[in-house]
Amino acid sequence: MARGKRSLIAAAVTVVCAVTVLAAPGTALAAPHPTPSPSATSSAPVSTAELEAVRKKIDKLYRAAASATDAYNAAEEKAEHQSAEIVALAKKIVEGKERLRELKRRAGAAAAAQYRTGGLPPEARLMLSDDPGEFLEGTGRVRQGERATRHLLDEMTRTQQDLELYAADASTQWKKLEANRKAKAAARKKVVKQIDAAEKLESQLEKEELERLAELEEQAAYKAQTTWLGSGILDELDSTATAQGKKAVKFATAQIGKPYVWGAEGPKAYDCSGLTSQAWVAAGSAIPRTSQQQWKQLRRIDIEDMRPGDLIIYFDDASHVGMYVGDGAMVHAPRPGRNITIAGAGSMPILGVVRPDAA
Repeated sequence: MARGKRSLIAAAVTVVCAVTVLAAPGTALAAPHPTPSPSATSSAPVSTAELEAVRKKIDKLYRAAASATDAYNAAEEKAEHQSAEIVALAKKIVEGKERLRELKRRAGAAAAAQYRTGGLPPEARLMLSDDPGEFLEGTGRVRQGERATRHLLDEMTRTQQDLELYAADASTQWKKLEANRKAKAAARKKVVKQIDAAEKLESQLEKEELERLAELEEQAAYKAQTTWLGSGILDELDSTATAQGKKAVKFATAQIGKPYVWGAEGPKAYDCSGLTSQAWVAAGSAIPRTSQQQWKQLRRIDIEDMRPGDLIIYFDDASHVGMYVGDGAMVHAPRPGRNITIAGAGSMPILGVVRPDAA
């Protein structure tokens, strides 16, 4: 490898998520082809050890990008929620102001009526009455009027208090919205930085080196999947999906071949959690948008109880997710530069499994 190329690899950032497109069960999980020997005409052949170091650095960069993508998606989801809250509060404020105007109009009308009667309160007018029947009848009307007046004043007070509360809530929600927008911008910046670093590292490799790098990725996935299957896990897994699970799997597998785009949730592209969340929306269940929230909020089950439609959460930070489709395989959106594909369910470190449906 050229000196500049080696120095770039040595300086690559090593941070934390989604791995490359990994081999699927069956023929896709067959043992990888042996790594070809460097070209005899190459002036600076790259050793397998050097390429393996490159693979690990690129993998860590994309995992860091995926973790940042989860933060971006979470901030975006919160910002959307805050925006909806602000709109709802604004509507309440408008309705409250209209109600307050109507109450003031009624209070003004009552005051004007009293003015027209000479400003005497109803009690004084009754005391001046010479007709006992009129006096008794008037007493009932006075009491009704007093209750109506108290009710009117109480309602005006409550409406004013509600308006003040709505305004305070709207101010709080606005501050949260601004905070989430800043978090979203920071996460976006980190995503772009990590992806750019990974792509720059890959761009330093020649075509033959890129092909060998892809083979090393396949070998790593194959080794992990073989170890996972070698534990006998497949003998314990349930191949029967629920009706909802079948719908989710059908949707997810129909997206195979579409590109990974961070922050995307269809219909032309998806990131890992965008794919799983939209698949379950299609199946009739709204689930959290990000892989980390899917891990936190959905019901956890033992790997041995996994069935098609369940979500497999990967890595210690829950920064990647795929959907189990049966026969030891899962469908997922791997990382930038890759398309949605079928891969070995055990080809990455499994954190755990969650189940979106309640059946």
